[in-house]
Amino acid sequence: MLAEKVSISLPAPLLEFVEHYKESHALKSRSKVIEMALERLQQESLEAAYRQAAAEDVDPAFDVTTADGLRDETW
Repeated sequence: MLAEKVSISLPAPLLEFVEHYKESHALKSRSKVIEMALERLQQESLEAAYRQAAAEDVDPAFDVTTADGLRDETW
């Protein structure tokens, strides 16, 4: 994946954490640590959206469309 260069400012304790994490997990760069953290946030956000969608009531008309005459067959 192509990466774009950005500049961020972090409080000293967070920067120290990023540096420690990089060293203790043998990562090549601080950018990799931040990339991993952002991917985790993205995953958590997606999971929350799926949980919310699963908790919503399903329109009764949907049940009619699922019974459209097709069987559970492998095509």
